[in-house]
Amino acid sequence: MAATMTGEQPGPRQTRRGLVGMLLDRFGHLLHEMSKFATVGGFAFLVDFALFNYLTSKHGVEELTAKTISTVIAASVAFVGNRFWTWRHRQRNNAAREYALFFFFNAVGLGITVACLALSRYGLGAIWPAVFQTRLADNLASYIVGTGFATLFRFWSYRRFVFVEAGTPTVPQVNPDRDHEA
Repeated sequence: MAATMTGEQPGPRQTRRGLVGMLLDRFGHLLHEMSKFATVGGFAFLVDFALFNYLTSKHGVEELTAKTISTVIAASVAFVGNRFWTWRHRQRNNAAREYALFFFFNAVGLGITVACLALSRYGLGAIWPAVFQTRLADNLASYIVGTGFATLFRFWSYRRFVFVEAGTPTVPQVNPDRDHEA
């Protein structure tokens, strides 16, 4: 038996009764990771939100440029939080690889968020500028719609490709002997 992070030997695994207990036994670790991810993401969101609005209202920076700047800074905050808190129990095999993949997937997430903002501001805004070319519409398109879609993508990609579990193959393994058994 392997020791826990505190050095203690784990005891026999306890199972809970009922549907909720069974679901917690099966998906409790995922729920725990998601709650940490949400906390880190919430803090990074506040950094992103405050910086975006500061740049656009106080310094007159164009909206898409301000969103790009605020997202890059917030992503740096999120990397530190996710690496050293959310997935600290995961193997650290190559920090440069993790960092590069993290920012690659953040760039994709940024693309999702900026696309939602651009669609609202320049697509729908061309049809109805009084509604879609406002600070409220920019914030809703970027922070509610865009961040929602980007967050789902980021959680999946970080968990699957960036902060992998020890022994998790990055490419599905094929067992050639298994094909000949049939």
